[in-house]
Amino acid sequence: MMESFKPFEIVSGNLSSGLLLLCDHARNTVPVEYGSLGLPESEFRRHIAYDIGAEALTRALAARLSVPAVHSCFSRLLIDPNRGEDDPTIIMRLSDGTVIPGNHPLDETEIQSRIKRFHAPYHAAVEQVLDSMIEAGTAPMIFSIHSFTNAWKGMLRPWQAAILWDNDPRLNRFMIDGLRRDGELKIGDNEPYDGALKNDTMYRHATKRGLAHALLEVRQDLISDVSGVESWAERLAPLLEEANAKPDMHVVRCFGSRTDGSAKKES
Repeated sequence: MMESFKPFEIVSGNLSSGLLLLCDHARNTVPVEYGSLGLPESEFRRHIAYDIGAEALTRALAARLSVPAVHSCFSRLLIDPNRGEDDPTIIMRLSDGTVIPGNHPLDETEIQSRIKRFHAPYHAAVEQVLDSMIEAGTAPMIFSIHSFTNAWKGMLRPWQAAILWDNDPRLNRFMIDGLRRDGELKIGDNEPYDGALKNDTMYRHATKRGLAHALLEVRQDLISDVSGVESWAERLAPLLEEANAKPDMHVVRCFGSRTDGSAKKES
């Protein structure tokens, strides 16, 4: 008999607050029946397994702002919730030089099983909270929290944080400009990744719904301990409060996506 494993957690908050926090890669855990996917325990402490510090930062912001949050409870090594169901990288066979034995080979039955057990329930939970917030009277803006490594393939990354986005500039430009007011920070604009990813979490829950949104990446070494998390929560909370007070952040506006040719230019 399989051990019960809940694939998501909803952090309670004021549903009429106008802000929902998401954390796609919160944890490095897998259900007991998958063992360690053939990997040593040390690999689960790396970024390939989860976004280091992201869950703690999400919880800190949710507490400061009294807003709801949704986070996954399974490792991205099992299946990546920030990928579309049709994305060939939804289950990684190789990640940052590490082969994942438990993911190769996989037949279609196992892929669909992981989607049904983990990926789909997480996204259903996000939809549930969004629907509840809209029913409470306000179209919410969405802020998704991730972290990235300080180096990649031997190259140091100069950014302390970055905002990723597709085509809706509202919350993204506000957060980039706000963070850049701190002259000691180097803030990436769609660095080190591009935010236009077809059928990812932001596309699915924000772009398609016309909700203002942004995806934050913080360098993991800056939020790997309590003091770092608190420092970034203190920095981000006032910006999110200021953004949340702007009426345009709560207007449903469909900007389309660069990924499918539906992007619309502002007149």
